[in-house]
Amino acid sequence: QVQLVESGGALVPPGGSLRLSCAASGFSINNFIMAWARQAPGTGLEWVSMIYGDGTTKYADSVKGRFTASRDDAKNILYLQMNSLKPEDTAVYFCAKYPFLVTTNHFPERGQGTQVTVSS
Repeated sequence: QVQLVESGGALVPPGGSLRLSCAASGFSINNFIMAWARQAPGTGLEWVSMIYGDGTTKYADSVKGRFTASRDDAKNILYLQMNSLKPEDTAVYFCAKYPFLVTTNHFPERGQGTQVTVSS
């Protein structure tokens, strides 16, 4: 059974850093494209980043240069390192397993999410 469990969300001040984790079970994350998406209050899901099986990463323009996706294949855990956080990064963050569709922000196989709040 596929399961994704996010953790690491917290309240951080603007300019701060945070690392999110996504523990996967029931499959190997290095065999699938994995993504991070987020949902701010009152809005829909927004794609944040993805990591391919070969380790290649892609990012939304809004987080490029500040966020870094990575994974530990031995532990089957996906990470999202978030630096220089801004108030507009406040959202529930989800990890998702392919298949998903970035163009429509459709991420059907995702975890329960972890809350990130950026505020002073």
